Amino acid sequence: MYASYYMCRYNFRFAGPGMGKEFGFNTADLANIWVIWSLAYGTGQLFNGLISDRIGGKWIMIAGALGTIVCNLIFGFSSFVGTLATFGLIALINGWFQSCGAPGMVKINAAWFQRNERGTFAGIFGIMIQLGQFAANTLAPYILGGFALTFWGIGTWMVAPGNWRMLFLIPPFVTAVMAVFVAFAVKEEPAQAGFSNVIVDEIDNSLGTRVSVVDTFKTIFRHPLIWFYAAAYASTGAVRHSSDQMAVMFFKDHLLIDMNSKPLSVMIIMNLMTGVAILGSVGAGIISDKVFKGARSPVAMGLYFTEATVISCAALAMFAGWIKPGPLGIFLGGMFLVLTSLTVNSTHSIVGAAAPMDIGGKKMAGFATGVIDSFQYYGSALSLFLFGKMFARYGWSAWYPLMVMFAVSGGLCMFMVMRKQKRLARLATR
Repeated sequence: MYASYYMCRYNFRFAGPGMGKEFGFNTADLANIWVIWSLAYGTGQLFNGLISDRIGGKWIMIAGALGTIVCNLIFGFSSFVGTLATFGLIALINGWFQSCGAPGMVKINAAWFQRNERGTFAGIFGIMIQLGQFAANTLAPYILGGFALTFWGIGTWMVAPGNWRMLFLIPPFVTAVMAVFVAFAVKEEPAQAGFSNVIVDEIDNSLGTRVSVVDTFKTIFRHPLIWFYAAAYASTGAVRHSSDQMAVMFFKDHLLIDMNSKPLSVMIIMNLMTGVAILGSVGAGIISDKVFKGARSPVAMGLYFTEATVISCAALAMFAGWIKPGPLGIFLGGMFLVLTSLTVNSTHSIVGAAAPMDIGGKKMAGFATGVIDSFQYYGSALSLFLFGKMFARYGWSAWYPLMVMFAVSGGLCMFMVMRKQKRLARLATR
C-alpha cells in the first residue's frame, strides 16, 4: 500500500519538464509546487499521526489512499487550466492525504516487532518506498514515450509521446487495488490475527493499539528525544527531496538529456538510486539492531557525515567543470546522485521508522512518526525554497553546497541525541 502511495507522488518529477514546456514554468516554479506539497504533507503528518493513534493505522492509510487517488485524477483531468495556483492547490490537498501513509504503516508495524527487530523492519520500510520509486521510474519514461492499447472488439487507444497528464491517471489504479486488499487483509496487531502475547511492547504492553488524542499529544510532545530526532530528520528531508525531485530537471536542464526519448542513462541512474537506497536502508537497520542493540543515533550520525563528504566531492566536481553535458558529466552526475541516495535513504529508514516505534510503542507510534516525519517535509520545503531563490542567481552550482549544509546539520543533531541518551541512562542508573 505504501509503495503505491509513492507511485502517486513521484510521478510529479517526471511531469515537471512537460508542464514547464506547456505552461512556461521554470525550475523555481516547479520547485515551489513541491514546497507547497511538502508543507501540506508535514502539517498533515502532525494531525494524521494523532488521528492514527485514535482510529488505527489501517483506516488512516485507507483514507489517505482514497484522497490521493482523487487528487491524482483531478491533476490529470482538470489541470488544463494551467495556472501555477491551480497546480499548487491540487498539490497541497494531495500532500495532506499522502501524509496519512507513514503514521498508519509505522503504527501497525510497531505492534508486530520488538525493539531489537525494528531497525530491520525499517529496512523493509525503505524497500517499500523504493519499490514505489522503482515503479514510477520505470513506468514514467514509457508513458512519456507514448503507447497504444488495443481492446479487442472495441478499438485502439493511442497516447502521444510527451503526454505528462497520463502520469497522474495510471498510478491511482494501483493504489485503488491495494486499498481494497488492505481493507480485508491487514490486522493491526498480532492479537487480532490470533497471536496473543507474542510481541512484548516495552512501553505499554496492554491489549489494543488505540489511545486518546490528548494522551498521545501530551506524552509524545514531552518526550526528551523527539525534537532532536525531528531536527535531524529535517536534514534528511532537505537532502532526500532536493536530490529526488530535482534530479530529472537536472538531467534535462544541466546535462541536456532529452527526457521524451526514453533515455537509458536516466533510467539506469534512477533505478540505481532505488537499488542502493534499499541496500542502505536494510544495512543500516540491521546494524542498528544487531551491532548497536537497538540504538539508532550512532549509525545515523555516521551516515549523515558520510553523506556530507559525498556531496562535498560532488560540489568540487561541479566547480571544476567536470559535471557537464557529455558522457563524463552524465556518469559523474549520476554517480553522486546514487551515492547520495545510498546515504540519505539509510538515515531515512532508521530515523523516520525505527526511532518513532522506539519512542511511541504500539499505542503512540503514529503521532511519534507524525512529529518526526513532519520535519522531514519542513526541511524539504526549506531546502527547495532556498534552492529556487539561489537557482535564479547561481544556477545548478548552488544545488550541492546547499545539500552539504543540511547533511552536516543532521550529523550534529544525532550527536546531540547520543549525548542526551547517555545523560538519561546515567539518571536511570542513579
